[in-house]
Amino acid sequence: MSENFWDYRDPRRYLEKAARTDWPPLIVTVAITGGVHGKEVSPYLPESPEEQAESTYECYQAGASIVHVHARDLAIGYADTSGSSEDFKRVNAMIRDKCPDIIINNTTGGNYGMPLEARVKILDALPEMATINCGPNPIRMTLKKRSPPLSGRPLDVQVEGLDLVTPSVWRENELFARMMLERKIKPEIELYNSGQFWLIDNLVTQDLLEAPYFIQFVMGVQAGTYPTPKNLLWLSELTPQPSLINVAGVGPNQLPLNAMAILLGFHARTGLEDNIYYKRGELARSNVQLVERVVRIAKELNREIATPTQARQMLGISAHPRKW
Repeated sequence: MSENFWDYRDPRRYLEKAARTDWPPLIVTVAITGGVHGKEVSPYLPESPEEQAESTYECYQAGASIVHVHARDLAIGYADTSGSSEDFKRVNAMIRDKCPDIIINNTTGGNYGMPLEARVKILDALPEMATINCGPNPIRMTLKKRSPPLSGRPLDVQVEGLDLVTPSVWRENELFARMMLERKIKPEIELYNSGQFWLIDNLVTQDLLEAPYFIQFVMGVQAGTYPTPKNLLWLSELTPQPSLINVAGVGPNQLPLNAMAILLGFHARTGLEDNIYYKRGELARSNVQLVERVVRIAKELNREIATPTQARQMLGISAHPRKW
């Protein structure tokens, strides 16, 4: 079997692996829904627990080995991420019933404005993986109106000019990392620009992360690193070892970054949380449509797709899937 991880900074190792097509199996993550936009921007985006479980099952069948979950709040018509661990447990359980060994990854980012106290409680759902966000990132957006039969946006009106910063401070990251270590939850560390390696290095120095580190470059988000090939390579040069690099592209950057991740021996995230279009002007009809494209490209490039069993071994996650 290929090495699970290798020093991406070494060009000679890259040439050896390319010559032998000796890449580690590609771990495909699907981010099925997110916690901000919903059916008001695409009727194909799953919101309810039942929709999320069914969408995950389709992606699991197509080759996804990790699902990134935002449980959404029924009390506000599924318009936003829930802060209830019980809501996360419900979605996790429904996904597990359909997908016996997929790795279940719960957000701790929640939604814009969710307080730390609520975000921390999400970990009570005891997912197999969870995110550590290395913000801050300033965000400016307009939230589209949710018209009947949708509900949830205050007064069902469009929210113009939302202008805020996603918080992240040293002690917050340390808190999440410590809690995940105690609960045997594998962190997915989300990095938006190179300065945030300071935060990751701090967690490594304090022995709050277990190797191999799973570091996700989120590229194309506002105020993050520009989503260019040069910057992707630059971020990989700075990554602490041993790491598995996962690449998430936002909006139109999703497809080119998926392809670059496959070529470079990294891993790829796709899904409707990050991008609602299949191509310019055409909405993706499902999450599985996006997963199938990543799998198809990888196979054309002689890259094996990791099964959930392989992904668990590569990431150091228990071979015995958690149940809820």
